[in-house]
Amino acid sequence: MGHSAALIDEPWRQIDTEALQSADVQIVVQVNGKLRAHITVAVDADEAAVRAAALADANVQKFVGSSAVRKVIIVPGKLVNIVV
Repeated sequence: MGHSAALIDEPWRQIDTEALQSADVQIVVQVNGKLRAHITVAVDADEAAVRAAALADANVQKFVGSSAVRKVIIVPGKLVNIVV
């Protein structure tokens, strides 16, 4: 096949750990425990930024409406649950 060395003598490829890391993460947004949206935020975003992004989503706004938000539960990197 055009190779000069045997396959068994070739070294394994090294893993590029920088290529495996992502700058963004997709987070699930729930309203009263029901899935309503997916948002994409930076991996290093603080809880205030994640909360603002979740509440700004159009589909979440449809289900929150004019109701008062009683509690926002944030599991970093995974989900946001909004209780109205």
